[in-house]
Order: sequence, then C-alpha cells, then structure tokens
Amino acid sequence: MKGGEKETTGLCLLLLLVLAGLSLLALGLGSAWFSPREIVEGLWQGDGTIRLVVLNLRLPRILIAVLTGCALSLSGALLQAVMRNPLADPGIIGVSAGAVTAATTVMLLAPKLLLLVPLFAFGGALLACVIIYLLAWKRGVDPVRIILSGVAVNAVLGSYTSFLQLLNADNLSGVLGFLNGSLSGRGWDQVFLVAGYAGVGILLTLCCIKGANILQLGDEMASSLGVNVNTWRIGISAVAAFLAAATVAVAGMIGFVGLVVPHMARLLVGADYRALVPVSALLGSCTLLAADTLGRVLIPSMEIPVGLVMAMTGGPFFLYMLRKKG
Repeated sequence: MKGGEKETTGLCLLLLLVLAGLSLLALGLGSAWFSPREIVEGLWQGDGTIRLVVLNLRLPRILIAVLTGCALSLSGALLQAVMRNPLADPGIIGVSAGAVTAATTVMLLAPKLLLLVPLFAFGGALLACVIIYLLAWKRGVDPVRIILSGVAVNAVLGSYTSFLQLLNADNLSGVLGFLNGSLSGRGWDQVFLVAGYAGVGILLTLCCIKGANILQLGDEMASSLGVNVNTWRIGISAVAAFLAAATVAVAGMIGFVGLVVPHMARLLVGADYRALVPVSALLGSCTLLAADTLGRVLIPSMEIPVGLVMAMTGGPFFLYMLRKKG
C-alpha cells in the first residue's frame, strides 16, 4: 500500500475535482438553465427564482445523489469482499430487495408510519441478510451458497412486491418512483436523513477494512491467522445491509451502482480495501450524480429516474463482466 499511497491520494483529489465540477454542472442544468455566474449573482443578490430552484430543489438533490452513490458503492464493495466475487451487489443478492419490500409494505399498507420507513427498510434488509445466511449455512458459510440463496430470496421478495402492487393498483402514484429509483422531489429533510445514516455507515465501513482484506485471503488462510471468518463475514454483511437500506429509504431501488463502481475502482487501485474504500466512495458519488443529471436533461419534456439510467448503463456492464469472468 505504501508505494501506492501517493497515487491513491492523487486519484481521490482528482475525483473530488470531478465531483465538484459535476455538482456545479448539475446546479445549472435543468428545465431552467443557469450559468455559474448567474447562480453566484442570483444567490448574492437574493434573486427569488434562482434561490428557490438552486437552494430548495437542485442542491438537496445533488447532495442526496452524492451520499446515495457513496453508500451504494461501499455496500457493494463490502459484499464483494464477503463473497470474494466481483459480481456481488446489494441489488442482485436480495439485500436491497429486503429493504424495498419492507418500505413498500409500509407505504401501501401503513401510510401513517411513513416517518419510520428508514427503520423498516433497514429491518427488511437485515432480515433478508439473516434469511440468506440461514439458507447458505452448512457447517459455515460458503460465498457461492450466499449468492445462490440471495438470488432466490431476491426473486421471492420481488414477486411479493409485485403482488402487493396488484392489490393496491389504485394507490401506486407515490410508490412507482420509489421502485424505479428516483431523486425527484427530494428536499432538505431527506438530505439530513440520508446524511445521518450514510455517515454512520461510512464510519462502520472504515472499521471493516481490516476484515475485508483478511477475507480476500480465503477462509483457510484467514482461519490459520486466528481470525473468525464467519464473524467477520456476518458483521461486514450487516454493515453492507445498513448502507443499502439507508439509500433505499430515501432514493428507492437503484441497482448496479454497487456492482459497477467497486469493479471500476478495483481496476484503478487494486484489491486493497485501504485504497478501494475511498476511491469507491468518491467514484460512486460521481457516477450517481452524473446518471441523475443525465436523466434530468436527456429528454427535455420529461425526467428519467436515475434507477432506470443506471439499469440501462449498468446492465450491459454486468453482462460484460459476466462474460469476462466466464
């Protein structure tokens, strides 16, 4: 790691500059376009329109995209460490599905509990993790069985959510955007919510770096070093579920960020999680902010949810990875 510390630091600084540039671009783009000069002058002089659009609509959305992209990419990176598989992702193995199922159930069947959606989302993600591990447990946890169990749980939860939509077909207006993964209409309340959860998740991720690197050695090598592999695997999975649930509670179901971004970061800095974690976090923020901005401006008369943008770009990338791995 020492030989690459300067390179990693330089890459992180570059990604911060890219993120700042994307943020400035996102502030100006939309149905009403503002140049950086107009934004600065409008905020300084108290222009009501610019203040409303920039401070109350676009800035909260940008911050949520940054935090959500960071959390999703870290969640994916941790799950890939647990399963020693670059194809692992919270949306593929059922973790995000558990959060979405719990949140959708509350939104459709108990709307009076909307303020508790984040807690239910985390509970759903954690319950999905527990079920996956119980199904995969056989004298220990095997990464391949975790993935297969996760895919099965994902399918079951997805069918339940679809059935729930059929039963509540007249009450889906607020749920469809959630299921497609959208940042539209998010405000400062959601910023503070996801910032709190993501902040805790990031701190927990930093505590998992050592364990993630140990898991890369394989179960036999890690056990020979006196490490309880199953304890680390379960603990890291819980942190990954927490991060995924934090994003689902605010942004809905956004796939492929946790798959694509850690893989890209691994190509840039290698598999050492001391470098992979910060690069994945910043790269995830840049990726989701770029995808959300693209969805806002690609078609002038409408907005494409960021979840659909990521699916359209992440899906082909997943197939490429699958073919390359095979």
